[in-house]
Amino acid sequence: MRRLAQVALGVVLLGAGTGHLTTLRREFQAQVPPWLPLDADLVVVASGVVEIALGAALLAVHRQPARAVTGAVVAAFFVAVFPGNVSQYLTGTDAFGLDTDTARAARLAGQPVLVLWALWSTRAWGTWRERRAASGR
Repeated sequence: MRRLAQVALGVVLLGAGTGHLTTLRREFQAQVPPWLPLDADLVVVASGVVEIALGAALLAVHRQPARAVTGAVVAAFFVAVFPGNVSQYLTGTDAFGLDTDTARAARLAGQPVLVLWALWSTRAWGTWRERRAASGR
């Protein structure tokens, strides 16, 4: 079940990353916080490339500890892009059909689910705990 969830997350990231570079580019630009001192298109392209790489890694890595490390990196990526979702909510920016505060808030609530999905499907959290216990910490 976890491996299937890992593959599914990899496919989701590949699709999202491809969208960053193609048809959804303008939609993703709406999520770049206005306070970020970088060109919004550069941020979208760079994050799209990262999403494609992370998605491919999730599809390719199946042995521990590399699998857990990949899951932890994916979870960290989801945390790193969270300010964009918060910005979209606070600025009331419409994108991806999120045209109400309720819809944008629901998206915010979904971000922790992505973090947990990455950690659970790759056994990142469990592997970290097992290694910590084995080292006596």
